[in-house]
Amino acid sequence: MNPGNKGDLLRQAGRLRKDMERVQEELKNRYVQGSAGGDLVGATVNGQQEVVKLSISPKFFGELAAKVDIALLEDLILAAVSQGLEKSKTLMKNELEQVSGGLGGLLPGLF
Repeated sequence: MNPGNKGDLLRQAGRLRKDMERVQEELKNRYVQGSAGGDLVGATVNGQQEVVKLSISPKFFGELAAKVDIALLEDLILAAVSQGLEKSKTLMKNELEQVSGGLGGLLPGLF
């Protein structure tokens, strides 16, 4: 391999790494929404696949809505889902690092 080509490759890898880090940071502030049950339940997720908000319509509970702390229920579900997603990301990262032999450190955000 020509030493000049190796230098070009390293520069390209460095640019790619910076670009990936920039995009990952930007994705923290981009959101998508999902809903179910005719909008009775909603979820807001950012571009880093983090659930940032859950909403449950009081209509879901009907007459029981006045007796249910909907905000607390939303917070508890959000906490449980967030914890599960974080554990899933850690599991995926650990498994991919085993397969790649640690090459993921060369391109953060790859996994």
